[in-house]
Amino acid sequence: MRDLRDLPEVISTTTITVYGAGAIGGVTGAALAEAGHDVLLVDRAVDHVTAMNAHGLTVDRRTGSSTTRVRAITPDVLGSGLELLLLAVKSQDTPAALEVLVPRLATDGAIVSLQNGLNEELIAAAVGARRTVGCLVNWAADWTGPGRILHGGEGALVLGELDGRASARVQSLAKLLDVVAPTRVTDNILGYTWAKHVYGALLVATAVVDAHVYEVVERSHDVQAMLVRLVVESMDVAEAAGIKLQPFDEYDPADYRAAAGGDVAARQRAMAIIATHYRAHTKTKTGIWRDLAVRRRKTEVGALLGATVAKAGPLGIAMPLTERLIAMIEDLETGRRVMCWANVDELVSVR
Repeated sequence: MRDLRDLPEVISTTTITVYGAGAIGGVTGAALAEAGHDVLLVDRAVDHVTAMNAHGLTVDRRTGSSTTRVRAITPDVLGSGLELLLLAVKSQDTPAALEVLVPRLATDGAIVSLQNGLNEELIAAAVGARRTVGCLVNWAADWTGPGRILHGGEGALVLGELDGRASARVQSLAKLLDVVAPTRVTDNILGYTWAKHVYGALLVATAVVDAHVYEVVERSHDVQAMLVRLVVESMDVAEAAGIKLQPFDEYDPADYRAAAGGDVAARQRAMAIIATHYRAHTKTKTGIWRDLAVRRRKTEVGALLGATVAKAGPLGIAMPLTERLIAMIEDLETGRRVMCWANVDELVSVR
């Protein structure tokens, strides 16, 4: 059996299938197609697929817009023998996506998760760790309409084998994805994906009010302390599970540990880094906020933070703040609650 971990030349000759051509998937697919790779975009939104095939995929950036000719289809006509698959659906859609993809993935193929959350676990359980590549994506994008994506700002892109091997496969994948964002390889990819996951809890909390991320993190000392507690609840779970969290971009686990212990300078530094990061970007509110306020659809919070809570129970770790945040987002999804600063104050009051 051919092994993609040891045959980097295969990656440069195969069709790259991007499953989920919205924000992250769309930007990734457009960049790869623009670089001359054979790319197939797969998305369930018929109007989006139709627009991409008719007019190309337009990516809007702070510096201007570009349109790339792409091939796009809906999942029902996706063929089999897929060798390289970039998965970019919302976390709650991963199980359904795997139902489609597992029988279509080549025996020597690979799935790279470009998603939020802990999806590598689900993917590896479905197709095996050998056919799974972990990835941290920390640059931002929004789907703004059929055939159109907003690139919200730059950020890290890190790849790694689940077993930590510095394989030829991930080295080749890093070169491939370097046209999307500067990409590096790690021997601790779960340390990165978990790090984004725990930091993501803070970003979820900024979506309970109609405000820019930097406005929330600069709101008050009490709000900052709440955000630190929220991150540390998830950090406790990760570390109890044996994960060595890695710093990236605007997140350093050491600052949050120190801040939780009363280090005011560490708390201020952590929040200032986030504020600076978001002030510099076109996208100043989260995808969770956009799902709630603009697209008015169910978010991936239940799948993301719910996965952490599910792991916390057997480890004997309480997550009262995270659980309140999950319930609050559910209320916002169903219209039982509106976005307001009172929601933030309610989170501050949780003990």
